[in-house]
Amino acid sequence: MKITDLKIFVVGNPPPHFGGRYWVFIKLTTDGGVRGYGEVYSVPFHPNVVVRMIEDVCERHVIGADPFKIERLWRTIYSSGYTQRTDVSIMGILSAVEMACWDIIGKEVDRPIYDLLGGQIHERLRSYTYIYPQPSDPGDVYSDPDLAAERASQYAAQGFTAVKFDPVGPYTVFDPRQLSLEALDRSEQFVKRIREAVGNRCDLLFGTHGQMTAAGAIRLARRLEPYDPLWFEEPVPPDNVPEMARVARATSIPIATGERLATKYEFARVLREQAASILQMALGRVGGILEAKKIAGMAEAHYTQIAPHLYCGPIEGAANIQLDTCSPNFLIQESIQTWGEFHSEILDQPVQWEDGYIIPPTRPGLGVELNEAVAEAHPYDGAELHLEMSGTPADT
Repeated sequence: MKITDLKIFVVGNPPPHFGGRYWVFIKLTTDGGVRGYGEVYSVPFHPNVVVRMIEDVCERHVIGADPFKIERLWRTIYSSGYTQRTDVSIMGILSAVEMACWDIIGKEVDRPIYDLLGGQIHERLRSYTYIYPQPSDPGDVYSDPDLAAERASQYAAQGFTAVKFDPVGPYTVFDPRQLSLEALDRSEQFVKRIREAVGNRCDLLFGTHGQMTAAGAIRLARRLEPYDPLWFEEPVPPDNVPEMARVARATSIPIATGERLATKYEFARVLREQAASILQMALGRVGGILEAKKIAGMAEAHYTQIAPHLYCGPIEGAANIQLDTCSPNFLIQESIQTWGEFHSEILDQPVQWEDGYIIPPTRPGLGVELNEAVAEAHPYDGAELHLEMSGTPADT
């Protein structure tokens, strides 16, 4: 079996853009007509540039390759151009290629991917959602603790057993920083109000985006501890693992991190330093499904759990579900609300979500197919990137 064709889809995610402004999908097709889908996560260039990067990688290394030879293809792309080190651009492309190869393999042998990586453990997968704004909101759910608490209660009524929120304030290119007293007070009020609203029906996931220095994160953590959050996410930027470990040692709240990391090598540093007890790999960046499975195995040996990140399209989401289903140390999966609206429309069949849990698919491969007609009907024509940081230093 050989890969003979590549097709790329750059899809504009309609408003309100939950999951990012656009998604980049690939389709690989074999000489036997088997097709596999993958998703590139948040390469820091305009998608028009990313398309050419994907084409170059696939022309050099993928077309003509055997999709069953995952390790050989992974090492070849990872080492391209004598880099052989973690780079989120090449890793995003490699992740999509690897994901598509697994989709092909699963379809060829007529099994879900999780059956090829140890077999199904979990019959259903606990999920959480961010607290997202709604058009009818009377205020800003990101800065109004009472509104956030009301929305959290609504998610709990839907069946969610965990909700995530980031009230710290903007993340900027000048982070990390010390938070103002106003930001500390607002963050504490968010946790207090949401805990009062949901009681013990929901875990509270305190999401941040690396805004704080270690000293600032420790100050905030002490305010949050009385409300027992399940985690404190990426309290410092991801490039200084010892400082994250300093936060972990100073608080009883579990530290979660990983959405901006790639490969087993970067996650190994987190585990060696005991910087986090929950790993949030993004499968469209980390190196694909097998690389994530290796990281999950490393984490298992450290009594560390996985909670894969999802702020992208549903092809990466489907890959997450395959990993979760066969991983003993799976904790919880990020969902974008209930996997509905455009996240459902762009698939041939929506991800099954029931009462706060994802039901793993039994179809072969990833278990979902991209609706190519929908993808092609929603091209991205904007100039902005998938996610962007503020260019102005924060004053809170």
